[in-house]
Amino acid sequence: MSLGDVGKILPIDGYIVELNRELHNAYTKSLTHLYQPLIGLEAISLYQTLLTENECYMGKPYAQTHHVLMQYMRQPLDEIYKARKKLEGIGLMQTYKHKANDFYVYTYSLHCPFTPKEFFADDMLSQLLYHQLGKDKFEHIKHMFIISAQKQNEKTEVTANFEEVFSTYTGQQQEVPEKQPKTQSQTGVPIETQIDFQWVSETLEQRMLPVKEILTASNRKLITQMSSLYDLASHEIEKAMLWAIDDRNFFNAEEFKAACMDFNRETPNKQKRTKLLDEREKLKDKKKNPSASKEDQLIARLEQISPRQLLADLSVGKKASKQDLKMIGEVMTEQGLQAGVMNVLIHYVMLKTDMKLSKSYLEKIASHWARKNVTTVRQAMTLAKSENNKYQQWRKYPNQNYYSNKSSKTDILPDWFKEQKNKDNKKDSKKEMQSDNDKEQKAKEADQMLANYLARHSNE
Repeated sequence: MSLGDVGKILPIDGYIVELNRELHNAYTKSLTHLYQPLIGLEAISLYQTLLTENECYMGKPYAQTHHVLMQYMRQPLDEIYKARKKLEGIGLMQTYKHKANDFYVYTYSLHCPFTPKEFFADDMLSQLLYHQLGKDKFEHIKHMFIISAQKQNEKTEVTANFEEVFSTYTGQQQEVPEKQPKTQSQTGVPIETQIDFQWVSETLEQRMLPVKEILTASNRKLITQMSSLYDLASHEIEKAMLWAIDDRNFFNAEEFKAACMDFNRETPNKQKRTKLLDEREKLKDKKKNPSASKEDQLIARLEQISPRQLLADLSVGKKASKQDLKMIGEVMTEQGLQAGVMNVLIHYVMLKTDMKLSKSYLEKIASHWARKNVTTVRQAMTLAKSENNKYQQWRKYPNQNYYSNKSSKTDILPDWFKEQKNKDNKKDSKKEMQSDNDKEQKAKEADQMLANYLARHSNE
């Protein structure tokens, strides 16, 4: 730090971390192999530290002092300042400050690093990396990131799907098998495979509608999510889509979600699609194992059913409310969670909150899972176990703030007030003991509820 910079930032000054936009899957590779040679280890360490703090507090503004940051990084403030300047110069951070009482509060807005493709397409950054690494190492890195990715894209998937391997029997005439390439590799048969987008495309073409503009990747994902959430049949999906397309041939996502909800409300007792039931029963028979653990049984169950069916099961057969389904649908679409992962989230939240669904609590955990790229039921359950203490803190203290909890001065209290406070503390201790007993009792009830749930469905 130059002499002109001394005193511009102090340990008592606060800071808040913001994330400009969601990170892509390859951001760590970009940071370590593309940005680190240009700005150094200290700057990357500062970025990762601030990013982790933002993740821990679920993107909510949480002010801390720079003294805390110095303790985290074990670096003097001038080195942290230099690292911050490098992040700003390379485009990974923007800094804002405002006056708060006798000190300043800085807002560090983190920007997502370029993907490898975007990085090498930027003439300035790629040229800087070339001069830093030299020709041979630069070409090696570029080949590793760009050429390898292109070769991967040239591959054609030939994996057999469920319908090609297993046969179904209903005693009635079978429907035409619905085929769609698997979009994710995960345990169990994804509910998403029940949408025949080839048939949907032909339907749109017959009505002279632009298929490519309507069936975009994001719209396909929304369609599969709503189908799995509400257990809608193909003809219902078609009607909901046509309802959501306006006179300019624009697909309105909100109109589509509303139409799907209307179909669910109009036909609350409709029969499930025969083919879907057959496949689930086939999968259930295949996976049913008397020696399987309770966890494996629960995973298999959560993979096979829709969120709506799970809510009905947890409510002992009662129909899921319109408000709950709308809430779950919004969380699924906003965070991009698959139906099985959403089932784990619903199951976890309801058991931890006395069978209540809190949207803010759902959104916090869903956002965390989305950033962790959780795509399977087992991954979701593993993460829920490992982060259980953190999730409980989010539920108990949803609006923690550094400055609001900070004591500004020590008051001098009279003896009579201290005596009264001691009495109150004793009462609070008794209440806490009772509260702990209540929590233990609720935990036992939750375990018993889970056991009853598995026992009820093990005989299906």
